[in-house]
Amino acid sequence: MEFDVKFIPFSRYGSYLVFSHISGSDKIKEGLYLRSIHGGDDDMKIIFRLELIKEGEAIPFQEIASPTLLRLESVHGYAEICICEPDIVRVKGKGVGLRLTMDCKAYDYAISVDDRRWEINNASNEIKFMLTSIKGRLSVNAPWRINRSEYIIADFTPNDNDEFECAIEEFVVNWKKNSYKESFESCHSKVEKEYISWLNNTLETDEKYKNARELASYITWSCVVSPKGKITRPAMYMSKNWMTNIWSWDNCFNAMALVKNNPKLAWDQIMIFVDNQDESGTFPDFINDKFALWNFCKPPIQGWVLKWIMERTDFIKKQHVEEIYKPLVKCTEWWFKYRDSDNDGILQYNHGNDSGWDNSTVFHEGVPVESPDLTSFLIIQMELLSEFALILNKTEEHKKWKEKANITLDKLLKHSWDGKRFVAFKSGTHKRINSDSLLLFIPIILGNRLPNNIIKSLVDGLKDNRRFLTEYGLATESISSDYYIPNGYWRGPIWAPSTMIIVDSLKNIGEEQFAKEIAQKYCDMILKNGMAENFNALTGEGLCDTAFTWTSSVFLILANEYC
Repeated sequence: MEFDVKFIPFSRYGSYLVFSHISGSDKIKEGLYLRSIHGGDDDMKIIFRLELIKEGEAIPFQEIASPTLLRLESVHGYAEICICEPDIVRVKGKGVGLRLTMDCKAYDYAISVDDRRWEINNASNEIKFMLTSIKGRLSVNAPWRINRSEYIIADFTPNDNDEFECAIEEFVVNWKKNSYKESFESCHSKVEKEYISWLNNTLETDEKYKNARELASYITWSCVVSPKGKITRPAMYMSKNWMTNIWSWDNCFNAMALVKNNPKLAWDQIMIFVDNQDESGTFPDFINDKFALWNFCKPPIQGWVLKWIMERTDFIKKQHVEEIYKPLVKCTEWWFKYRDSDNDGILQYNHGNDSGWDNSTVFHEGVPVESPDLTSFLIIQMELLSEFALILNKTEEHKKWKEKANITLDKLLKHSWDGKRFVAFKSGTHKRINSDSLLLFIPIILGNRLPNNIIKSLVDGLKDNRRFLTEYGLATESISSDYYIPNGYWRGPIWAPSTMIIVDSLKNIGEEQFAKEIAQKYCDMILKNGMAENFNALTGEGLCDTAFTWTSSVFLILANEYC
């Protein structure tokens, strides 16, 4: 499989190093760059621009990427790049040299270590690099200006046999001596074996989806980063393009795709947020290796996800229940304590970001909002807590959570069902919000807990091709709505999580054929248009980030179970 690094980054499991072809702008020259994704997505974290050189001059080249090898080809020769270990890049070339250019910012500098090594202190990105010439020569131009290098240009040039090899190693404090004795071919072979093992453990799909399966496999494999700082366990980032964090609901969909064949890593995705849980009970909105964001949160889908997992595997044993029970209790109690300001028992989002549907029309008249999806998730979660309490011989808690789930369900139906549809209200005033968002159909997760007339109404609404159902799946805003925007984030495009939740819910209420229809539309769209963050509901075009893990994970689940 080959892919275009303009859209899909070249990286590997465990690494924070990424190669991307970045389009030009006023501040960035178009080209191939090595990036570091430590510290999240506040900028592109560019380290070096890469160029092939011949006799000291940059020459044109073509980028050819496969899961474990990035090849730069020119008419004069080539260079091959392999991230042999999470923090080490190995490069070999013939007929050409390699130039690394750093546009220096505050305190960035380079110093010579010996005749084959230079240390680069990239202070502006809080990381250091050791450049080592293994074969050929290394020359560095880094003119000093007051308190930093003005720029850094490192040229790796060929030896008398017209060959070069080098290593680029990331470190934080002190570089550990490394002679890089292992051959490039041996290094690449090891990475290839790692990737093939991951691919073989990826959920199976029909032969029709073979290419999409491999792309999804590569994206999910390459987006895992190693534990560091706030990242307490191996974490599957949402992307290594721009969304370089792990969010506290995105992670759950990745766990779902992993649990059959990689259950330990699946559990880690969920438990990372338990490791970072606030004492009040809430989980952070997102985490990266340097910090957690607390300004927002995400919907409490953990109960729904754990229930889904338990229906498909026997991975979750008593020891896992013991590990997750108290954190899940604290999370559930947090919503009732801190997100019900009018004390009506119907929970509220204080911002669209808290729902995961950031700019949904449910929030276009202001906040806080009592959206029925939130209370529905918590009903599922409380039912699961009741089951877990029974496993742990907590009889009174078993009864408490079951009763609270039933009471909350009754309140939801009285408050949020208007006789024809679920609606959202401003918390406090209970002013009805004018919205035709797919978010208002998420209570379908309650399945047969709902009266038959409500189920029928929800299904009929989803089947209406004047509202949500298109050739490619389910739009997130009715296509007939005045607020529908083709590239409107949660105001129209098709998304993986909404598709996954609704397909599963339809199957659970006996609408297997309709569930299969939506799943096949989604998977066929992915086959044609890749693993984008979201998709134009009317054309299927991929939008926003072009290499997204929850898109990949949901594709793998749906293709495995429905197609």
